[in-house]
Amino acid sequence: MSSIGSVTRNVLASWGTHASNLVIGFFLTRYTLDVLGVSTYGSWLLINSIASYSALLYCGLGETISRYVAKYHSEGNWLRINQVVTLVLSIYLGMGAVAFLLACVLCLSAGWWGGWVGDDLIEAQFTILILGVNVAVGMAGSVFGGVLHGLRRFDLERGIGFSFDLVRLVLFLAFLSDRYGLVTIALIYLVVAVGENLAYIVLARRILPTLAVGPRLLNREVFRECGQFSSMVFVSVVASQLINATDTITIGLLLGKEAIVPYYFGLRLTQFAKQPIDKIAHICMPTAGALQGALDTGKRNRFLIKTLGIVLLLVGGAFIGAWFFATDVLSLWVGSKLTVQDLTQSHRILMVLLGAQLIALPCGILRAFLFGSGHVKVPALIYLGEACTNLALSITLCLFWGIEGVAWGTTIPVVVFELCVLVPYALSKLQINLLRILDEAVLPQCVPLLALLAYSFLVSNHPWSHGDWRALFAVSICGAGILGGALWIRRKLDRSGLAAA
Repeated sequence: MSSIGSVTRNVLASWGTHASNLVIGFFLTRYTLDVLGVSTYGSWLLINSIASYSALLYCGLGETISRYVAKYHSEGNWLRINQVVTLVLSIYLGMGAVAFLLACVLCLSAGWWGGWVGDDLIEAQFTILILGVNVAVGMAGSVFGGVLHGLRRFDLERGIGFSFDLVRLVLFLAFLSDRYGLVTIALIYLVVAVGENLAYIVLARRILPTLAVGPRLLNREVFRECGQFSSMVFVSVVASQLINATDTITIGLLLGKEAIVPYYFGLRLTQFAKQPIDKIAHICMPTAGALQGALDTGKRNRFLIKTLGIVLLLVGGAFIGAWFFATDVLSLWVGSKLTVQDLTQSHRILMVLLGAQLIALPCGILRAFLFGSGHVKVPALIYLGEACTNLALSITLCLFWGIEGVAWGTTIPVVVFELCVLVPYALSKLQINLLRILDEAVLPQCVPLLALLAYSFLVSNHPWSHGDWRALFAVSICGAGILGGALWIRRKLDRSGLAAA
């Protein structure tokens, strides 16, 4: 079984569930905006962006528990599994208490940093407190989700996630209204978090009957072992959080909550395009580690080049499609809630952020291979440098150019740190030549992408291709077919040329 074939099958399986999540998220985004209105929805985006910083409290231990459960399960070392689970659960219970205390502080100071007054302030404060409880519940339950991940029961993970996405959808449709809308959303997320994490606990104990936790299982040696691995993972988590949550918080604090909304929809479409491609990097890391363990550098590099080619093709196709048709998607999605100027800004922001992904996503594959090959510290520090620069530039450029300045503040560090620093480092450590990557990973994607570009240009000039979801869906399916067909023809020609030679 080839590495690339295994990765492709795992990615496609993951995309099945992920696609349903995107559809639900796509619908609920517009539905929530319709119910709450632009101002209240902007308040929710600001509060939720701040709450997302609770990811830092996980201290990189999410990946740690998955790694060591998998390791010790393969060795049949049940005691060590229980010691790891007990350690991480103990830390997360403490961090959950810290999260709630921080929520109390944010609640008391909400009038100062959020600008709410009167009933709006009271609603925002209750929302913050509920989200604090939600974080604490999620941290404790995620330990058992990590156990399922370590046991490689991805089917159960995806099944639980999809089931509770449906529950969330039903609760939104049944209970969300403009009256106390923020509190309602927070309560829905809390109910879903409780149900989801209870399911993790029940299934983890059923799949692993020897699973147990208790104070007597705390072990100093396990703490040292887990701490060494999680420290550099934590650096990457900090960097990721700064990059992903900086934009909306910067806009909300400097320009007001309403200014977040047009930026958010450009950002959200970027996330819809990015998230499925990101799955490839998550699956690549353990495969790269296995190939490194076998000391098969040539096989690893062939795998790397093929994966880079796939990612470049997918993100390039997304960029071309967004260039010609994203304005129509935005108009149909949220057009009645935003002005023409806001929609134009959202499209420009989308293109700037998606342009950054043309570099960031392939470099994410390089980072995954570096991590899998044991090179963790330097890539994590490069990522942290990018995140800090992102924060400083976003604040500075926001003061001069508004929300579009924030988008450029995110994109410029990607070019500087990923392209100019990470790529040379990765090529050196992975022992692969840049010319080989250009020849075998980049150039082969030019023909199918040019075919898609020509198709998109021709179709976009016809009125029937705009202003209707069915037409856009048909255009997308045909575009994917042309991209795949051009890729297939190019590969057939390449094989014919090799056979003739």
